[in-house]
Amino acid sequence: MSNIQLIIEERAADIGKFLVGRLLPFRQKRMIGPFIYLDHMGPVKLNAREQMDILPHPHIGLSTLTFLFEGSIMHRDTLGNAVEIRPGAVNWMTAGKGIVHSERTPDHLRDSELTMHGLQIWVALPKELEQMEPEFFHIEAQQLPAWEEEGLQWKLVAGEVLGHRSPVPVYSPLYMLEIKSSKRQTINLEGKLFGESGLYILKGGIESEGNRFGPKQILVAKEASLCEFIIEADSTIYIFGGEPFPEERFIDWNFVATDKELIQKAKEKWAAQEFEKIPGDEEEYVPYPSFRKK
Repeated sequence: MSNIQLIIEERAADIGKFLVGRLLPFRQKRMIGPFIYLDHMGPVKLNAREQMDILPHPHIGLSTLTFLFEGSIMHRDTLGNAVEIRPGAVNWMTAGKGIVHSERTPDHLRDSELTMHGLQIWVALPKELEQMEPEFFHIEAQQLPAWEEEGLQWKLVAGEVLGHRSPVPVYSPLYMLEIKSSKRQTINLEGKLFGESGLYILKGGIESEGNRFGPKQILVAKEASLCEFIIEADSTIYIFGGEPFPEERFIDWNFVATDKELIQKAKEKWAAQEFEKIPGDEEEYVPYPSFRKK
């Protein structure tokens, strides 16, 4: 019997100047554990006339995880943080009751050609924490747990699993693992994962029960504890998931909540421009698409 419950293919999604590969949410699977949103950005080449300028926009009820493979992003937020995100580092921003941030090409790279490539992820907060005070943490690449075993390079981007714990301060039981292979071999994670689990193929491929799967797909496991597959040589995959929440999550634009009223209030607050402003980035903002007041 196959342990693959669902296969999710990347779908093109327009986020302004960029088309990204949208993986979550999916109509048949809105979340995998606490993971509620996953975009594969790029790779896209920007010349000196093109810039990444995602204007100030708000979030509630979630943590964002930005993880780059190539390129650089200047993150600014209403807590006063101004941090350049480079490949391998983790930007972890917890919106809680509300935060605003912008993501732009750093000034020192605006006259250069630049390739942007990475993952943009949202992790929903537990119900009791969805209105917490906002927080921001930046974890450098060398701070993430990394180890090698029999031709496999492992990295724990977030969470706790396999006897390792990432310094990313998550708020529910979850994991996001990076695995890179130098040779074809079997990976057996039986009994080592928990909750719900998804496997995202960035590069190369895997084989499971006689079937091959290639890049830009998420394989959703029926049972996370029964995870065994063959990874091809020169492949990069991500395994992510964790304990699902008992309550449904609603998502509207950049807002996530267990209560639609919280989302409505956030929409009205953003339309009235009553969120705090980003120091040094106050002039422009992304309007709520087709705002309709109740």
